[in-house]
Amino acid sequence: MGVGMASTGVVGPARVLVPVGDLFAFFVAVARASMRRPFQFNEFIDQTWFVIRVSLLPTMAITIPFGAVLSLQVGTLFSQFGAKSFTGAVAVIGIVQQAAPIATVVIMAGAAGTAVAADLGARKVREELDAMEVLGIDPIQRLVVPRVLAMAFVAVLLNAIATIVGLAGGYGFNVLVQGGSPGAYVQSFTALAQLPDLWIGEIKALLFGAIAGIVACHQGVNAKGGSQGVGNGVNQSVVVAFVLLFLVNAILTLVYYQVVPPKGL
Repeated sequence: MGVGMASTGVVGPARVLVPVGDLFAFFVAVARASMRRPFQFNEFIDQTWFVIRVSLLPTMAITIPFGAVLSLQVGTLFSQFGAKSFTGAVAVIGIVQQAAPIATVVIMAGAAGTAVAADLGARKVREELDAMEVLGIDPIQRLVVPRVLAMAFVAVLLNAIATIVGLAGGYGFNVLVQGGSPGAYVQSFTALAQLPDLWIGEIKALLFGAIAGIVACHQGVNAKGGSQGVGNGVNQSVVVAFVLLFLVNAILTLVYYQVVPPKGL
């Protein structure tokens, strides 16, 4: 493909579309394979437990500072306008919609995603994936689909935990450090926050987890060049996943506010 582009004079930005197209084609292949049976349930359970084991504690650890910093910034700003009682409402919206889903999947992409890319990359350079195809076993159905679904499933669970931990961290910081009122913080939840805020957080986590899993598996099954190629694929999986996550987050946030208008006071 690279030779063809060079011969036709297609250079520059057009080359960027090639990996994008490869990733989209890989996504379509994973979607099709997920519909085929039998489903690799045991592999799904193993990968789910693995993702939880490597992502749970780091996610909780990173969400507490998120909630504390958000409460600090919002509380300080609102104090200048005499609206400190609304700190809880804004902190809830920020944690539920943005901080918790992003923190969850950033950890998953950095911890579980890199491990998945390294595992599949090692299998690729050892020609295990080629051997599976020779035996009539589809590597995407057997190995990729359970990993992608496991990361998407765990992302939803971890997002709920991260939301609770983040809210608790924001509450503790606002009440204990900033001297805010516990009752005002809790009562302000319903001032600006609404139930769809929780749903969009879970939807984001589901999509982010699936994206992180697809990117990691794509880099793994396409690794080449020995151990160095596997390492390059692992590094690229983190970079590509982060770029896609923040891009999709911006799009989902824009669409959400068009569909669900912000709640007024």
